[in-house]
Amino acid sequence: MIPPHGGILIQREVNQECKDEWIKKAHKLPSVALNAWELSDLEMIATGAFSPLDGYMNENDYVHVLETMRLSNGHIWPLPITLTITKDEAQTIQPGDHIALKGSDGIIYGMMEVQDQFACDKVFEAKSVFGTINNDHPGVKKTLSKGDICLGGPIWLLRRPSHEPFEDYAMTPEDARKYFDAKGWKTIVGFQTRNPIHRAHEYIQKIALELVDGLFVHPLVGETKRDDISPVIRMKSYETILERYFPKNRVKLSIFPAAMRYAGPREAVFHALVRKNYGCTHFIVGRDHAGVGDYYGTYDAQNIFQTFKKEEIDIEILTFEHAFYCHVCAQMATPKTCPHKKQDRLELSGTRVRDMLRNGQKPPVELTRPEVAEILIEGLNQNRTGRQNS
Repeated sequence: MIPPHGGILIQREVNQECKDEWIKKAHKLPSVALNAWELSDLEMIATGAFSPLDGYMNENDYVHVLETMRLSNGHIWPLPITLTITKDEAQTIQPGDHIALKGSDGIIYGMMEVQDQFACDKVFEAKSVFGTINNDHPGVKKTLSKGDICLGGPIWLLRRPSHEPFEDYAMTPEDARKYFDAKGWKTIVGFQTRNPIHRAHEYIQKIALELVDGLFVHPLVGETKRDDISPVIRMKSYETILERYFPKNRVKLSIFPAAMRYAGPREAVFHALVRKNYGCTHFIVGRDHAGVGDYYGTYDAQNIFQTFKKEEIDIEILTFEHAFYCHVCAQMATPKTCPHKKQDRLELSGTRVRDMLRNGQKPPVELTRPEVAEILIEGLNQNRTGRQNS
């Protein structure tokens, strides 16, 4: 089995037999409220998905990550993982304190030993991570609106956040590794998505599946931007396409409860390292991975991997050009495999497909499986009706 990033799969979840005692202790501590992004990070740190991190970053790691895409110990890590509070809150918390970590529902989910307290440079962070300080970028907007003071230190998870209605698809990195081992898979390719799987995705997944033992479809179900298709709708579409068009004994569907950053190239590296922690030996990076708008070049997320030594990433990156349907070839293809002209190609942007679905139009069958389109149209109509009645 491939080693986790940093060599050790971090485990910061309190044992079941000790949880009641820890929760009682946490109720006596000062508390900090986590937003959805920070709460998902808490779980990802505790279960080892963000190995080698064992807590929210201290200032030294924070600065190194922004400037070099590495932790202070030299390990590659492209995104800051921080807990922020207001300046007023910071007056009551000092390094050496232990604090309880609450969700927006008031439930205590974790504890933290505060080892560092520092001012975060939100503008520099946005520029470093997203390459822009334009507030129209969802990641920039989130970064600039957070607290001014960061708390750094190790955490303990006391309760896992609910993943309803996806609990049956929830797997920790340890769970995934045990599953792959039980299946006898030596090579596993991970596929990250926050969108429905269309025929271009299916095409590159099946090419990858020709090379490895198993495919790990790992859709992100944490916080995304408002106009992304909801996880509930997407999960139904994944279930349908995997059931009907993929070999059941070679594919595993599981949720990735992290928040989406929309950090383009940096987030592509992050997604690859996290999937290594889950046990994947290969990872698919397509066009504009983790992108939004026109903030990143089409293949920037692939090219960034060339800046690292292969042994530092230690997961095989599979890159694909934009796939389309060629009328002459009568199949899906990419510029690498198709010799025909652009007018022979059928391709639609993700934005155009979403607009068609929201208007009740099915995209061409060459690009979207009809049964998947039906699920998406029905789900989007239900969402629209629900908002109008609320």
